[in-house]
Amino acid sequence: MTDILVLVGSLRAASTNRQLAQAAVELAPEGANLHLYEGHGALPLYNEDVDVEGQLPEAVVEYRAAIAAADAVLVVTPEHNGTIPANLKNAIDWSSRPFGSSSISGKPLAIIGTSFAQFGGVWAQNEARKAYGIAGARVIESTVLAVPNSMVRFAETHPKEDAEIVEQLRAFLTQFVADLDALETEEQAA
Repeated sequence: MTDILVLVGSLRAASTNRQLAQAAVELAPEGANLHLYEGHGALPLYNEDVDVEGQLPEAVVEYRAAIAAADAVLVVTPEHNGTIPANLKNAIDWSSRPFGSSSISGKPLAIIGTSFAQFGGVWAQNEARKAYGIAGARVIESTVLAVPNSMVRFAETHPKEDAEIVEQLRAFLTQFVADLDALETEEQAA
């Protein structure tokens, strides 16, 4: 069973990205367990003075442990002013430390999302891929999902009730799990 931690870039309880993440959890393909992580909103702003082993805030300890325990991470993010939300950038910063032995280092990760804009948040997704890659994650880019016009599209319909989105999510998740299996086979052969 592949354990995939799902991190939502929006902190809003009813955000369309949270709804997209919930739909992904429900559509998890056989052999994959997706679960939402809710604690990253409690992370303090990253400050190296606070990042001291043995004195870390509990939210940081839990967050790093959740990432370390997962086989992979799926990030579902909105776009804020053409880039990633501040809380997601903060989560990336906390997961990237300590340098050289961080919880995100080498962790397979994919990014999807939705936005009210016409391109579905691709700028934010690209920024998140860049930041996570620099942080040390193994960013999987073989398949993407960017859903435009979310405020209209999901105004009265949850993504799990939108047949086109369900089909796109299933295709994305199937490819993501196949990519994870290929990475595991590659690592075992090495």
